[in-house]
Amino acid sequence: MVAAEGELGNGAAPGPAFLPAMWSCGGRRRRRVLAGVVVLLLAAVVLRRMNLTDLIPMRLRGRVLGLQVRDSQFLLEEKPFRIFGGSVHYFRVPREYWKDRLMKMKACGLNTLTTYVPWNLHEAARGNFDFSGNLDLQAFLRMAEEVGLWVILRPGPYICSEWDLGGLPSWLLQDPEMQLRTTYKGFTEAVDNYFDHLMPEVVHLQYKYGGPIIAVQVENEYGSYAEDPSYMTYIKMSLLSRKIVELLMTSDNTDGLAAGNVEGALATINFQKLEPGIWTYLSSVQHNMPKMVMEYWTGWFDSWGGPHNVFDAEDMVQTVKSIIKMGASINLYMFHGGTNFGFLNGALHFNEYKPTITSYDYDAVLTESGDYTSKFFKLRHLFSKILGSPLPPPPIILNKASYGAILMQQYISLWEVLPSLVEPTKSEFPLNMENLPINRGNGQAFGYTLYETVIPGGGRLSSEDHVRDRAQVFLNTQYIGLLDYNAQELLIPNGQGYRQLRLLVENCGRVNYGRNLNNQRKGLIGDISLNKTSLRNFKIYSLEMKPSFMESLRGSTPWSAVPDSAVGPAFFRGTLQVQYMPQDTFLKLEGWEKGVVFVNGRNLGRYWKIGPQETLYLPGTWLQEGHNEIIVFEERAAGRIVQSTDLPFLGSIQYVS
Repeated sequence: MVAAEGELGNGAAPGPAFLPAMWSCGGRRRRRVLAGVVVLLLAAVVLRRMNLTDLIPMRLRGRVLGLQVRDSQFLLEEKPFRIFGGSVHYFRVPREYWKDRLMKMKACGLNTLTTYVPWNLHEAARGNFDFSGNLDLQAFLRMAEEVGLWVILRPGPYICSEWDLGGLPSWLLQDPEMQLRTTYKGFTEAVDNYFDHLMPEVVHLQYKYGGPIIAVQVENEYGSYAEDPSYMTYIKMSLLSRKIVELLMTSDNTDGLAAGNVEGALATINFQKLEPGIWTYLSSVQHNMPKMVMEYWTGWFDSWGGPHNVFDAEDMVQTVKSIIKMGASINLYMFHGGTNFGFLNGALHFNEYKPTITSYDYDAVLTESGDYTSKFFKLRHLFSKILGSPLPPPPIILNKASYGAILMQQYISLWEVLPSLVEPTKSEFPLNMENLPINRGNGQAFGYTLYETVIPGGGRLSSEDHVRDRAQVFLNTQYIGLLDYNAQELLIPNGQGYRQLRLLVENCGRVNYGRNLNNQRKGLIGDISLNKTSLRNFKIYSLEMKPSFMESLRGSTPWSAVPDSAVGPAFFRGTLQVQYMPQDTFLKLEGWEKGVVFVNGRNLGRYWKIGPQETLYLPGTWLQEGHNEIIVFEERAAGRIVQSTDLPFLGSIQYVS
């Protein structure tokens, strides 16, 4: 027997409209009907345990209405509901620590997890999708459900998040006419294919199918971009056509709120300071709707060369109190920031190019390594009073270890190792990273690119503002200077005969916010000239430093002992010894200038002596008992040791307002 629409109520038991008809049947027929109901209910339980809840009719699960908006409030199954949310990004946290962070969220008194989905990780190469390991989105959302959290999913395709290109894959920029975040055909075709693969991962985890997802965001902060009036409708319909059935939301800063909303989605707002009139403004955009702060910024991110930004805990809590007192729902961005491991940090470029640091500590409620802050305990006290019931005890924090000094004992110059590890691309003209004919036609996404050509004599070298983002310049193997956004000319000393000119160009991070997204091609994006003559005939080496590259590096030509005056670009190797169970630690690179650290083949992230960040977070789950290989790629001035410490140092602080 299959119940007709409207015949079963919210619970597992049959609804009132169904019962009289059933009991009016004859005895034998009544027993058959009862047996049928029992079989259906047992099947529902079995399917639920087998994670096949999408096969269960909604009416049998009590998941009928989901999250709704009515008369300026949220309702969940017709009952008033407040969203007390927090942001944690699975791709910034080692999988082994997911549950720890989510349990701490629950212990703080929050009821909802929000997370972005990074397209550029899930489809790093066009048409090749990865939802495994640390990218197992289903496992992360199921874990939130097990902990007792609802989920607001923010699938993009653009996520901002201080993440390279706002989460958009770099291979999109191979198209010279690409118009990101518009209904340009080349972009929508790529989005459609991405959503075709992403949505089957999450559709069955929606609330009405028995899962934790109660709402889905339509794009992200589009009002600050707003290049195409048809775009938000396109994204909304893309979600609906792929079986997204929960409440839709948009999210914008105050200056983009009016331009970023779309009919059929609840507009939410992002801010840190509660300005006068902000609720009136939100009500003017959408009348008689619940108020929600999708991103209440608990801290702020840092840029290389700047201070470590912090936001006063008491100021934060007082604003949270005010938001809640107004009857609004709130999501804390970030509850736990995590780390921009590898080369995945974003950047800002308005008047000046500013790449984001490796740490995404964000001065959030939990630290980068998952420890409690004063913000956690102040918020826990606040939410416990609001909820009026005891909260789960906070999980114990993970111990941190100081493993002491790690001596760099071995060394190999980039110039020595390059010919055996990388096959160059030969091109008459410089090619940008994204258009290099490598990675099965997907180009180079991250890291460094080395451009080599031959020059006669010396003179004035000009970048023509075509270096993205930072180029060390060498004559043969001798360092002669730097080209970047500010330094666009360099004097090449005279010499006899032909010499190799080498430019080691680093992609320091693509812009993640603003109207400059279409201009984020990296490497050399055009000609460079010597004495006003454009240089030609390049050998171009891609140095993405992927795990396969690091594996080859280990077995390459024998490493040498570190010389007394070692300089980069070069790789330095040492061993971190762990005697017992590995614990989290922090690596301090005092005496080093700029580069990247690899631990057991994993890219820990960038360091740079200009700060503010002075330590790199090393999760204990990346270590093993016994020998752990540490490789440092140093661009210029090398130290001799890397210090392992149990305390992070993110730089001199500046309070943000």
